[in-house]
Amino acid sequence: MMFKINKNITTVIVALTVLGWSPLLGQSIQRVEPLNWWVGMENPTLQLVVYGPQIGKSEVQVEDKGIELVKINRVENPNYLFLDVKVAASAQPGWSTFTFRQGKKKLTYRYELKQRDQKVKAQGVNSADLIYLIMPDRFANGNKANDQVKGMLDMSLNRDSMYLRHGGDLEGIIGKLDYLQDLGVTSLWLTPVLTNDMPQASYHGYANTETYHIDPRFGSNDTYVQLGEQLHRRQMKLIFDVVPNHIGSYHWTVKDKPMADWLNEWPSYTQTSYKDQTVFDPYASADDKKKMVKGWFVPTMPDMNEQNPYVQNYLTQSHIWWIETAAIDGFRIDTYPYNDLDFMAKWTDRILQEYPKFTFFGETWVHGVANQAYFLGGKRVGQDVDSKLMGVTDFQLNYAIGDALNQKTEWTAGANKLYSTLASDFLYPHPEQNVLFLDNHDKDRFFSVVGENVQKYKSAMAWLMTTRGIPQLYYGAEILMKNFSNPDGLLREDFQGGFIGDKSNKFTADGRTKAEQDMWNYVQTLANYRKQHTVLQTGKTMQYVPEDGVYVYFRYNEKQTVMVVMNCNDVAKELKLDRFRERNNQVKSYFDIIQKQETNPVDHSLKLDAYETKVFELKF
Repeated sequence: MMFKINKNITTVIVALTVLGWSPLLGQSIQRVEPLNWWVGMENPTLQLVVYGPQIGKSEVQVEDKGIELVKINRVENPNYLFLDVKVAASAQPGWSTFTFRQGKKKLTYRYELKQRDQKVKAQGVNSADLIYLIMPDRFANGNKANDQVKGMLDMSLNRDSMYLRHGGDLEGIIGKLDYLQDLGVTSLWLTPVLTNDMPQASYHGYANTETYHIDPRFGSNDTYVQLGEQLHRRQMKLIFDVVPNHIGSYHWTVKDKPMADWLNEWPSYTQTSYKDQTVFDPYASADDKKKMVKGWFVPTMPDMNEQNPYVQNYLTQSHIWWIETAAIDGFRIDTYPYNDLDFMAKWTDRILQEYPKFTFFGETWVHGVANQAYFLGGKRVGQDVDSKLMGVTDFQLNYAIGDALNQKTEWTAGANKLYSTLASDFLYPHPEQNVLFLDNHDKDRFFSVVGENVQKYKSAMAWLMTTRGIPQLYYGAEILMKNFSNPDGLLREDFQGGFIGDKSNKFTADGRTKAEQDMWNYVQTLANYRKQHTVLQTGKTMQYVPEDGVYVYFRYNEKQTVMVVMNCNDVAKELKLDRFRERNNQVKSYFDIIQKQETNPVDHSLKLDAYETKVFELKF
């Protein structure tokens, strides 16, 4: 029997052999997705996508008392069937046999229902966590054998190129988990790891061509499962980067679409306007809104029609499948404002039905606190739809920390920009669930943003680790990695020491320069203090209006008080501490968390160097 299937997806071929399906008279089933399901799910319904030549003309029966075939959905493309099934509460783990008939021709397919694993999973990511973001291709190479996989469209391997593959993989990341744990990291977010069999720039992963398979150049599904297990053994968490808005143009459902409206398509190529305002603008044109949400991100990333119920099921089930399979703890959602918010609300409800503690945060690369708040759940800013989204990537505070350290200290800039942005937290249902960051795989390295001024950079790190929300580090931030995003490949350099032939190993103290080691120690000290003290995780916040370019805020709970003092000036400043008696009254001493020593400010005043930030634990 001939298999018509992507040559690189060897795991599918193996899986089909194991399933033991029995083709007769020339018929074939090339795919069934999801690859398997489980007994005991909260929602017993499932929609199977069956794909093969003319399979849509078949009559279908299922021989298993544990599975009820509710409906056979035939669509425009006869190569597809969408089967609605219901898994009985009494169903047992094992194999169910589906029979497909066309006249006298018959084909059987065995589908597996598994027992749900009670291992740690779906814990959710919260303000007790520190997220570390990695681009797998650029972090560490643990298996040279998978650097190039025969049959894939992108066979590049050139570490001297910004846009070709470098060979980093999941085994490489697993080998560096001790390093991350020592640094103080609690959660790991990888840019997408699904198969991205695209001809160019396949390393970044945001144009997946398979829905249920890890890119073989990163490893296998089993390798990804192993990563989750290794993280959980260390009491760390795994974040999966999901991209519901679009897929790659070489995805199998794009090359042979199930139906005409599987994608958002136009008479001619139409790109999104990237204007998020049209989604909430009360005066917006309907055509402008449609272009924003249904236009394609780029020509190689077809836009999914999230209003199509078959697309909704396909996306939602795949994400549930990955949580159950790989024990994922949270999702980062790519390009969130470009999604259909009605669908995202249903998607969220469906996932939380199975995993009540699971959490999500969405990428909201927008301008304005109200713009950002609009995409969150809770309907705090007059939304028509409650998206149910829990947190966002807080671009507004990202802009603000840059302004605080780079702009003059005026009422609308400098330290005041940081203060006023945080003061708008009333627009968010749960501001503590927003993810804070200095940089990421799309944004200028912050060390470059502040002109490679180490004092400024330390101030930004101190702020990141002590203000409200969930902090996120981009790989290499702790060792002063730099560069601007023009082009973005410059932001995605290799972590030195992760690849054979590297001249130095930045994963070890011996391989770092004096400045890099100093910065690494600084980040480690703050990250581990934060990890060990709930006051910086769930404590309340009180901030003071900046005066003379000095910004002061407190994190406090019943047991502890932490004071953060940030000098946003290019000259030294002296700060009188009497103004803050609401929080520091009767303080006996100030414990400098960075220097790890107590101090008693003379005359109750504090001196700060240019751009210096001090972090104190107050002793009463």
